[in-house]
Amino acid sequence: MTMINSTIAGKQLLWFNNTLVAIQVSSTDGEDGICVIEHRLPYGDSPPLHVHRNEDEVFHILEGQMRFLIDGRERIVGAGETIIAPKGLPHRYRVESPAGAHTLTVTRGADFETMVRQASRPAEKPDLPPPAEPTPEMIAALTRICAESGIDIVGAPLNS
Repeated sequence: MTMINSTIAGKQLLWFNNTLVAIQVSSTDGEDGICVIEHRLPYGDSPPLHVHRNEDEVFHILEGQMRFLIDGRERIVGAGETIIAPKGLPHRYRVESPAGAHTLTVTRGADFETMVRQASRPAEKPDLPPPAEPTPEMIAALTRICAESGIDIVGAPLNS
């Protein structure tokens, strides 16, 4: 299944870990530093438990269903719903829908956008990258990039 549609077309596409992203609005585009990143995520995708020191992270689900754990509280969120992970609170999610998920992530400030740009590579095609388990070197690099961008990795991804 191709995880792409016209809303992501026309933007620079990046492979961020096992996801496809497009920065729809850069933090440098406006005066308030708002950033909007569109994500296509495969089933089971889950970032490590992490904390943003300087910015809230807002997730708007366009398609699919995701399970969030924010500050120890679990919530299932589906298409049309929005959830916030306030700065300073540990959070992670897991894509629960078999077809994957399509989301917008909104932040204020450049930290998250900078981390995504530094930890990504140009997408070779407008689809999800080939799935890959992170190596210890990849985990170390992501942990370093996150720390430099005001994001602390504090635990493991959310398993089934």
